[in-house]
This record gives sequence, C-alpha cells and structure tokens, in this order.
Amino acid sequence: MGKPTGFMDYERKDAHAEDPCSRITHFQEFHLPLPREEQQRQGARCMSCGVPFCQSGQMIMGMVSGCPLHNLIPEWNDLIYHGNWEEAYLRLKKTNNFPEFTSRVCPALCEAACTCGLNGEAVSAKANEYGIIEYAYEKGYADAKPVKVRTGKKVAVIGSGPCGLAAADLLNRRGHSVTVFEREDKAGGLLRYGIPNMKLEKQIIDRKIKIMEEEGIIFETNCNIGMEKKADSVIKEFDRVILCCGASKPRDINVAGREAKGIYFAVDFLKSTTKALWENDMKLKDGTYISAKGKKVMVIGGGDTGNDCVGTSMRHGAKSVLQLEMMPKAPDERTAMNPWPEWPGVSKTDYGQEEAAAVFGTDPRVYQTTVKEFHKDKNNNVCKATLVKLEPKNDEKTGRVIMEEVVGSKYTVDVDLVLIAAGFLGSEAYVTEAFGVAVDTRSNVTTPEGGFNTNVENVFTAGDMRRGQSLVVWAIREGREAAREVDISLMGYTNLNIQ
Repeated sequence: MGKPTGFMDYERKDAHAEDPCSRITHFQEFHLPLPREEQQRQGARCMSCGVPFCQSGQMIMGMVSGCPLHNLIPEWNDLIYHGNWEEAYLRLKKTNNFPEFTSRVCPALCEAACTCGLNGEAVSAKANEYGIIEYAYEKGYADAKPVKVRTGKKVAVIGSGPCGLAAADLLNRRGHSVTVFEREDKAGGLLRYGIPNMKLEKQIIDRKIKIMEEEGIIFETNCNIGMEKKADSVIKEFDRVILCCGASKPRDINVAGREAKGIYFAVDFLKSTTKALWENDMKLKDGTYISAKGKKVMVIGGGDTGNDCVGTSMRHGAKSVLQLEMMPKAPDERTAMNPWPEWPGVSKTDYGQEEAAAVFGTDPRVYQTTVKEFHKDKNNNVCKATLVKLEPKNDEKTGRVIMEEVVGSKYTVDVDLVLIAAGFLGSEAYVTEAFGVAVDTRSNVTTPEGGFNTNVENVFTAGDMRRGQSLVVWAIREGREAAREVDISLMGYTNLNIQ
C-alpha cells in the first residue's frame, strides 16, 4: 500500500460527464478522463484492505458483490499511484481480457463493494482501469503478441460478443487455432449492436479485433451457423466448438394492438442507429434507421437497455419520452435490509434519464405501470396506448411478490413510437436445434453444475446463452472459464490461470 492515509488525504474524483444538453447533439463518448497525475492520486485512495471486497465477486443474498473477474484492484491501484503503469497493465490483463470494454460499460460492481464506500466515497476503480488500458495502448504495451507455438488443435467459437471473444483470446494464447463465427457484418456481438456509441465507440472494438487478428484469430463474419452454414460441418471441421450466441431472443408484450406499426424491439432500434452511424460517417441519414425524431416515444422497461433507448431517442430529437417500469421505485439510499457490501438496491438515474430530465424538465420514468392496449390510427400506425397502474401483492401459492393491476387505474397516453425493452428470454431456437443441445424452460443451454460442456460431445457453451441475460463482465468471466475447460478437454491439463 503506497499511501496509508490516501483515502483521507484525497477526495474522490471521477471522469467528468459532458453537460446533458450538449452531449445529446452527438453520438461520441461523453466522459472526459482525468489527467494522469490526478489518476495516480486516485490510486492512492485505495486502502489495500485486508479483505478486498472489491475483487471478491461473491454472491450475497442473491446479488454479486465485487468484481466477477476478481480483478486485482488494490494491486493496480497501488502501481499507478507509484507511476508504474506498465506493471499495472500487466496485473489488469491477468484477470481481464478486455478492460477497454469494461472500463466503459461495466456498472462498477467493484466500487459498490469498496470499503471506502462504507463511510465515504468509493475508490474510482473504473476510471483507474480506463486510465491503465488507454495508457497501455498509447505506449504500445497492448500491441499484438502473436503466439510462437501452436498445438495443432482447432476450436470454433460461435458468436463474437464479449464471452466468445474472451474464450477465443485465451484459447489462442494457449496455442490452439481459433476461428470465431459471427452472423452480423462485423464482430463484437452485444458490444457492437446492443450498446450505443455514446457508451462504447465502435472503433474501440475494431482496435481490439485488429490485435486479435494479428495474434492469429480468424473472424468469419456474415456467417450464420445453423442457417448459411450447417452445425454438423462445424462439429466435423473443428476439435471443439463453443456456443457463445447470447440470450438474443427479446421478450415481447402480448397485448391488444401489438401488431400496430411503430412498435419495435429495443435491440432493433439500437442496432439500426449504430449501423446508420457507421455507414454514414457518424451522421444519421433520414430513412436509414428507425427514427424517434419528432416522435412521442414510449419505452417499455427499465434497465440498461431501456435507458439506452431513452438516450438514443434524445439524440434523434424526440418530441417526448415516457419510460414505463413495472416495479416500484427503489429507495434513494440503502436500507437496513441492504447493508454494505451487498450490491446497493437503490434508485439510479442513468445518462439517458438525466438527458430527458434536462430537456423536458422531468424524469421520464413512470413506476408500477404497464401497457394494457395499443391503439392504431387509420393507417395502422400506433397512436395511443392504454396504461394501467400496478401494485405489489404476495402470491399465496408461491410466497413471491407479484404486481397486480389496480382496478380503475386505466389511462391513455399519445404515442407514435414504442420501444420494447423488456429483457431477453434466452438463446434462439434455430441455433440450439441445429447443434442438438438441450435447453431448460428459459431457453438457456443446460450444462452440468459448474461446467460448460453440453449434452453433445465436444460442444461447449458459455455466457448469456448458458446463464441468461447478464452483464458484460459476467460474459467475459464465463468465456474465460469455458476456455479453461475446453483446454483441459483438448490437452488433458491446462496452464490457463484465469484468476
């Protein structure tokens, strides 16, 4: 520990966010990183705790506390405090394949579990991680390091999201020949088409993909396994196959009027904007994307995806934005039933909601509310929605809390664009059926407890396809663990140290 009193000597400072009314005029990242000298002072705030909850990644009361990747946070905080940025990078990369992604899109589970946060403000670990990886690119520490010895084994990874990329990266480093198959036109999966530019600019993905290619990984895009290319041929061609296709089947809203025009899944809305920006030099060209410009937008669902829809709609120039959340509003501060170091179950106002509030004067979210019916105009376009209030009640059969309709609470709002951000149901059937892997009632591919092998010989799975919709950091961890299991199955042992 470099400075025992650092957490008392220095106040927390984080990357500064651009003003909401300014940042909605563009689709670039809007957090301004700290100067390197200040970043080093922030490293001094880390107390090097005897029990570093920040890196524990343990489950407490059904919620994860700390980093699932077990990032060596106290170590690299101390290293940057002393100005040893190269060693900090090496310690960071020991547990995390893609800090360039997680330092931008992770909700910072480490900071929520930081001991400093118990009676003050947490160490700015996420910003420090960003500082380490970007300095590494600047200085060449993160350049490609091609493998010198190959094992002669071939592995196919289906899906190029964070899970598939993590598995491919480790197996390639081990010396296996890895080919990543991606059905979209560019690699990245969820990172590219599920996360908007203002959270993760796509050249950041391309920068890393280029390095992975230089290190020997082959990427085959526009290749939809199970449709354009048969699963059997992949199984025959490769020694092992890892399915990392995500939980990409969106949950629908089954109400009257759902067939109206102007109702889209959130993932389709976000993807259309990302593609339009990419194809038109970061400018939106009319007719090339699902537009919210001048529209009365209603987003159904909270969470990160719902917020991303709000933020994207604001950048389009929406006339108004309404966001529906079925559950009650979370408390503003931790309750006695939610003590540290549990994940804080508190209300969070994200960037999109901040932007809507800045423009329209009020938070766009309406809690304990859902859609009862959509109404169409003479051209079959959605024009109104009937909403209903909900209240929590205990289910006598299961003992669980359920949300029930409040009698007489119906009301109608004007809408002409509806975005469904109600989560995902699991893997897509055409993939699982093509490979013949077993799935559970939630469409997740089944594996032995703690394992990643499926019921099909030499076929493995990991990530959201196995565990259900989750965070990027969990996807990376799953990919790393699956890579280790695949390596053991190929070689009889492994030297992949993933923690």
